[in-house]
Formats: sequence, C-alpha cells, structure tokens
Amino acid sequence: MRRVLRIGSRGSKLALWQAEYIKSLILDKFPELGIRIIVIKTAGDKHLESPLSIIGGKGVFVKEIEESLLMKEIDLAVHSMKDLPAVLPDGLIIGAVPERGDPRDALVSNGDIKFSQLRQCARVGTGSLRRRVQLLRLKPDIEIVPIRGNVDTRIRRLRNGDLDSIVLAMAGLERMGLIHEVTESFPVEVMIPAPGQGIIAVECRDSDSEVKEILSEINHRETGITALAERSFLERLGGSCDLPAGCYASVEVDNLKMIGFVASADGRDMVRGDIEGQLDDKFLGKMLAERILKDGGEEIISRLSS
Repeated sequence: MRRVLRIGSRGSKLALWQAEYIKSLILDKFPELGIRIIVIKTAGDKHLESPLSIIGGKGVFVKEIEESLLMKEIDLAVHSMKDLPAVLPDGLIIGAVPERGDPRDALVSNGDIKFSQLRQCARVGTGSLRRRVQLLRLKPDIEIVPIRGNVDTRIRRLRNGDLDSIVLAMAGLERMGLIHEVTESFPVEVMIPAPGQGIIAVECRDSDSEVKEILSEINHRETGITALAERSFLERLGGSCDLPAGCYASVEVDNLKMIGFVASADGRDMVRGDIEGQLDDKFLGKMLAERILKDGGEEIISRLSS
C-alpha cells in the first residue's frame, strides 16, 4: 500500500472542507496511510466574473484537476458531484461517494424575509439557470441577478445591500457552518435540485486498483445508486450543467423514485416528470429523461441550442 495518497482539490473553503472530509474517512479505515491535499486552480476559479455558459460550462471546475489525475500528479480528486460533467474523461471513474448531504436549495435573505414575502422586483442572486427558471415560475415579479463566487463572497454581497436574497445549496452552507444564515429551504418537489447536489464525488484512475480498493471502503451504496440515476438523466439531456434542468432520485424501501424537469431559458415553458423503478435499474434516469424529451423537452432543448 502506498505511503502517501495525494488528493487534488480546488482551493475554496468548501472544496477544502470536502477534501479534508474525504481524508478523514480514508484515515478512519486506513490510519497507516499518509495523505496530502494538493490545491489546483481551475478555470472556474480564475474567471469569477464570467457566466459559466461563456467560460465553458460544467467542466470549468474540474478540467485541470482531472488532467493532474491523468498525469499521475495526484492519486484521487474530490469534487462536488454537481460540478462533474455526465461523461468523464477516458481512464477516470468515480471511485466513491460518501453519504449524501442535504440536497435542497436554501434561501438566504436580508431581514430574514421568506421567499413568498419578497417585495415586487426584489433582487435575488443566483448563477444557476436551473434555479433561475424555477424561481421565476414561483414568483415572476422578482429580478434574478447573476452572481458567482464562493459562499462567503455571495453572502457578503447580500449583506452589503446589493441584493435582497440569494439562493445557495443547503449542503454547502451546512458544511461551512453557516446553517444559521438560512432563511428557509425549498422542498425538492418545489425546487428540483441539480443532479448530484449534496453529493461529494471522489474520482480516480480506473487503472489504479490500489486506490479503487481503498475508496470502496468509504462508498455509500444508496448515495451511489441515486448519483448514477441522476447522472444518467443528465447524460441523456446532453451532459451539461448549463441546461435549465434538474432531477432528484431518492431510495424508498426497495424502490428508486425520481423527479426531473427541463425548461426554457425564461422559465415560461417547462416539462416535468417522475418515475419509479427497482434499485438496480441503471437506466431509470435515462428513462425519465426520455419521457420528458418526448413530452416537449426535446423542443425546448432545440430552442436553447439554436
């Protein structure tokens, strides 16, 4: 067994928290290992003022880290699952996912004002097309303000009075010890999450049997099942986080349930769907995507890409 494992991670507080968390899970099972965290700056970290759709979409937070993994400069990589494109580079796999955090979206407001109580033309910050379209359908009279940056930066901008509210992932706020900032959370049926939201993904080389064996000891089976279903949904829709789309899978007894949607950029047109199947049905997410595409989603996506 190798003496030191090298974990690749982005340098944000949240990314480093996730890397340290994976380190602790591994050391709990393999205390004899040495583990070093290596910070790698990605394109998404370098261009914080540009919309993701302009600088390259989903892969902007992982490309440089995956390149280091393929070049054997690191042994494994820790990502937020929702940042990973649906199709990984040849030679890389998701070696483990620990138990999922809270998948919901959270509202953080000045004055602790609930979403339904926001004034007309209230400025709500989010950099996510998925959140944008769902928020506008819930409350068409608000103004959506594009916002990027880490959790602290977004909250600071809110407190400076530039915005009335912001929407962030509940799991990130919990991991950063900022749950006290949350005004309210949106049920997953109301604001369908991004595929993989709340899940930490540990990526490794498929050829590295030693690391794969180590990671198998920290994998959470149910989270892995839901992650696979959600990623298959995303892949069928085209694999990009830049789509106004979302899905969520949950394990209920021996069944897997899923909800999902795709929408136009302005949120006026939306197709939602749900499906239920066996836990071992690897194609359930794809089947849900097919159903949504057939019901009008394909036309919506074609308009988005034109």
